[in-house]
Amino acid sequence: MSNPENILPQPWHREPWPWILMAGPALVIVAGFVTLWLAIASDDGLVAEDYYKRGLAINQTLHRGQAARELGLSATVAFDELAGTATVKLPGSATLPDVLSLRLVHPTRAVADQTLALHRTGPGVYVASLIAPLGGRRVVLIEDMARQWQLAGEAAAGQAGVNLLPQ
Repeated sequence: MSNPENILPQPWHREPWPWILMAGPALVIVAGFVTLWLAIASDDGLVAEDYYKRGLAINQTLHRGQAARELGLSATVAFDELAGTATVKLPGSATLPDVLSLRLVHPTRAVADQTLALHRTGPGVYVASLIAPLGGRRVVLIEDMARQWQLAGEAAAGQAGVNLLPQ
């Protein structure tokens, strides 16, 4: 029979408790490095580099919305992801130019914005080719090239069309 006093203790690295106690801080260190890697790899950048100028220009945007309201303008935009086109219908009797501007603005990432030239294909009907699939939510803006009036609305991913009104 062995006597308990004669048993030699095991080295510390053979005991389970030191490893269990070190596992928590080790996991926190690993999670910190994963978080750092995610932060570096997914740099979102600024929402817009000229955010201050955009803030100052809000009164001009309100003026353009008022001008569109006075002209009685509204629009419907239909997106065809397969064909890669956006079709705009502007009903009404207002005299419209042959080319309009369509801006598809991502709410947080300026690099995902698209500015397209809409070309008239019929009375009150304009078409533009999309640069890239939309994917996600977009603020949709239509304005004349002289930037005298503006219509605005929001489109969600997979939404076939959106109604635009003066803001």
